[in-house]
Amino acid sequence: MDIQDRQLLNEIQTDFPVEPHPYRVLGDRIGMDEAEVLSRITNLREEGIIRRMGASINSRRIGFVSTLLAARVPREKFDSFVEIVNSCPGVTHNYERRHEYNVWFTLIAQSEGEKKDIIRDLTVRTGIRILEFPAEKIFKIRVDFRF
Repeated sequence: MDIQDRQLLNEIQTDFPVEPHPYRVLGDRIGMDEAEVLSRITNLREEGIIRRMGASINSRRIGFVSTLLAARVPREKFDSFVEIVNSCPGVTHNYERRHEYNVWFTLIAQSEGEKKDIIRDLTVRTGIRILEFPAEKIFKIRVDFRF
């Protein structure tokens, strides 16, 4: 990575322009043309430095609800449980833990009713009891890596 890659990484993680030609705007900010910005981003992705590019939306501010869920999944049902959970469009994170409750995942839904319906459906489809841990207080920590 050279200094221009570092400048580009700083720009895209904190102030990505939402407009028809965002890569042109990014280039204008740091002295590159649009083609060079796109080429550098492609290279950074291929090198595994950029893993994902996408919006980070505060779901509560747009009226959605979210919750943390956990399940105690026997080894013989683990793969099928995870496959079913991962097929649910509202599941944003799903991970295994070394704990009695070995699968934890977050769910975002458009309403409390939809959230309850999804949890009920997942329980029926998997045959596994799912525990809900709704947030009592929300902490959002913005993390930017300065290059």
